[in-house]
Amino acid sequence: MLLDYMQAKSLLDKYKIKSIESKYVSSIDEAIEFAKNDAIVLKVISDKALHKTKEHLVMLNLEGEKEIREAYTTLEKRGAQFAPYKILAQKMSKGGVEAILGGTIDPQFGRAVLLGLGGIYVEAFNDTAIRLCPLSKYDAMDMIDQLKSKSVITYNGKATNMVATLLLRFSKMFYEHKEIKEIDLNPVIIRENDYEAVDLRILV
Repeated sequence: MLLDYMQAKSLLDKYKIKSIESKYVSSIDEAIEFAKNDAIVLKVISDKALHKTKEHLVMLNLEGEKEIREAYTTLEKRGAQFAPYKILAQKMSKGGVEAILGGTIDPQFGRAVLLGLGGIYVEAFNDTAIRLCPLSKYDAMDMIDQLKSKSVITYNGKATNMVATLLLRFSKMFYEHKEIKEIDLNPVIIRENDYEAVDLRILV
């Protein structure tokens, strides 16, 4: 079963893995209040909705009461076919490089973590590195070094230590929580001095 989004976010918080500010909203007014003066994203969250983007259940870069009101109303209608569902509000991420962090269990070797270009680039470039858990600092650095896109993801090395620390925390979380069968953070938006996981999917 999929872990509830906010429970997944809470687990990441415990391991000091940053994720974007998020909140379930149950009305248009709540969504507007959450936004304040920021651009936000609204998403339908349901166990039945496996491909939110393809199913048009994500609306990005919403600013102002009118846009938020229209988007919320639209998502309520679309979400009805995926009931039960919730609507998640998130602050709009401020740009950066999209990466993916994944965790899976190999039948022969056990728990392994993956790092690569994220978002739409995962399948397009197939640029990933995989190592068994738990990672050492050397493993994390080696994974980064293996990527053809390493200069992009690390901003020519300026973010290397930050990405390595993120990998180590992610590996520790996946290794320690045996109930987790699969995990995807995609995308994780990486910037030169910080990062934030945007989409969280944890299968337990």
